[in-house]
Amino acid sequence: MLFGDKRTIFALNLEFIMEITGKIIAVLPERGGVSKTGNEWKMQEYVIETHEQYPKKICFNVFGADKIAQFNIQAGDEMTVSFDINAREYNGRWYNDIRAWRVERGVAPAAPANIPVVDAPKVEVPDFSKAANDPDDLPF
Repeated sequence: MLFGDKRTIFALNLEFIMEITGKIIAVLPERGGVSKTGNEWKMQEYVIETHEQYPKKICFNVFGADKIAQFNIQAGDEMTVSFDINAREYNGRWYNDIRAWRVERGVAPAAPANIPVVDAPKVEVPDFSKAANDPDDLPF
């Protein structure tokens, strides 16, 4: 196999999925609290919409007052968001967490340079326009 083992392919595919480009369409209210260990925390959620033929909307969050201030995300901003996905269980239900770790304003995602391009093998298609026995015979 050209890429190595299946884990490598999975890791390379995740690299593509973990970045999205679009427009911020909603800035949700900041939330905060105090953890069990007594540390204060802050989190803010945003909704980004892609520019595809059928646009997708994804709600992601930024964790930490310093990151919220650093990113300074506003409604209407065009940006590329890099994020991690994690799931957690609460009272028997599972919830996904999409957490941004980098944002770039007005930047389209670049194709990773470390993934080789593989040509698909050529497949010969049989010519059904000429029947083997009868010129009026259908190919099926």
